[in-house]
Amino acid sequence: MSTQNPTEVSSSRNLKRLFVLRNLMVGGELIALLTVNYLIGIPLPLNPLSSIIGTLALINLWTWHRIRSGAFIHDKEFLIQLAIDVTALTGVLYFTGGATNPFAWIFLIPLIIAATVLSAKATWMMATLTITCYTLLMIFFLPLPGQEHMHHSANFSQHVFGMWFGFILSAVLISWSVVGMARTLRERDHLLGEVRERALRDEQLVAMGTLATGAAHELGTPLATMAVVTRELERQETSTAVKRKARIMRDQIDRCKRALSIISASAGEAQAESGSLINVDKFLTGIMAQWKDLHPGVAIETEIQDGPASATIVDEYTLHQSLFNLLNNAAEVSADSLLLKADWDEKQLIIDILDRGPGLHPSLHSQLDQHKPSRKEFGMGLGLFLTHATIRRLGGNIALFDRDGGGTSTRIKLPLTNFPNNNE
Repeated sequence: MSTQNPTEVSSSRNLKRLFVLRNLMVGGELIALLTVNYLIGIPLPLNPLSSIIGTLALINLWTWHRIRSGAFIHDKEFLIQLAIDVTALTGVLYFTGGATNPFAWIFLIPLIIAATVLSAKATWMMATLTITCYTLLMIFFLPLPGQEHMHHSANFSQHVFGMWFGFILSAVLISWSVVGMARTLRERDHLLGEVRERALRDEQLVAMGTLATGAAHELGTPLATMAVVTRELERQETSTAVKRKARIMRDQIDRCKRALSIISASAGEAQAESGSLINVDKFLTGIMAQWKDLHPGVAIETEIQDGPASATIVDEYTLHQSLFNLLNNAAEVSADSLLLKADWDEKQLIIDILDRGPGLHPSLHSQLDQHKPSRKEFGMGLGLFLTHATIRRLGGNIALFDRDGGGTSTRIKLPLTNFPNNNE
């Protein structure tokens, strides 16, 4: 199923509305031209006016072709389309009385459209263009036949000047107020989009947690059976090698049972050590000691800078597992030893995990918060997704960079508290 960029959809719809509005303007100008010239009897310069209206109609045909082709409409192109309308309106008003024409207020329509859908910079550019055109039409224009004497009247000149001043005031107010309101609406839509995405991620996490709890329950019985069998193998009079292998199997089974018990506890049972505060240096030391015990053959260097002793961090299993996942990923791809750097102040802990792997995949930046299939042979694609979700839930974030000299640098930022640790 193909998806469209919301910005692309919005721009195309706005151009469709502009196409319809321009058709109405072309039709209205033709009707007014014929009515004034043939029914009212005021002669108008039909040739230049017909050329302007016809050119605008041809441009609108090209606009319809752009809409039908599904091309992406940039804000710059939309601004040019509005500028064409302003230019065409200026030409029509020039031959029909200039600023004295009662329809000069139509200059406000393209300005209102720009203020609603374009940026503040584009709106002020449109305001400058419309004010400039309106001002020029006060000086340069062809008066309507039979109304030349009106332009020498002081009252009429004051009326035209008042219309011009009112237009400038309206243009400035529209550019300032409507742009601000449009920006607020766009920010609200952006926030609502983020909330929807976060809700979808939370639904995925809840589904994964439910599946994990069910898997933990289902795996408990076979693991218990395997533990009994391995203990019986150890008691039998067999070779030392067989007993050693049975002991290794039992240790791995015990490790699986501990992991399943933690999953069960995280699903709802009380876990005494979950969510407690611990000093940052103690937290980092414990993380590295646990990971090295699980990966004795992996070389890793640590550079931990001394920070405030009062800084504490939430110590919970999901955070441990998230950092383990990142270290595991780095160890699997690194052709050299890993390097872990850590530094913190009173508010934030920064951990850098540096490897000498193949570097970043081009699409990895956009997949941190998404569940994507893993490229590993037996991977499920959950590790990075769950890690990112956990770090975000704790108020932190993850960023990936290409490391100088080859490899990847993974930066984790975690918030800290400055409360004393009561567990010490």
